[in-house]
Amino acid sequence: MAEIILDSGNFDEEVLNSSVPVLVDFWAEWCGPCKMLGPVISSVAEKYEGKLKVCKLNVDDNMELAEQYFISSIPAVKFFKNGEVVNESIGFVPQPKLEAIIEDLI
Repeated sequence: MAEIILDSGNFDEEVLNSSVPVLVDFWAEWCGPCKMLGPVISSVAEKYEGKLKVCKLNVDDNMELAEQYFISSIPAVKFFKNGEVVNESIGFVPQPKLEAIIEDLI
């Protein structure tokens, strides 16, 4: 399953009302570290399919959601469980570190 592309129209349904934990990657096209993190996010999406929902939110296209979740630096990865942010990371994060957070979440 590929990452789900989020916007204001599907954010509540896909993230806040999800029955499984959700990883949201807040990113932008022009962001170099975001491009480095992209393959890591894709790999995590494949590895945890069925246990974790992996989503991407372009902050340039969804500024109101970025502001709502206090995104001031990207890439920012927020982890949601039962509609609440339970963990986060800022900047490029190696896959083992992301997986450690995920393992605690699921």
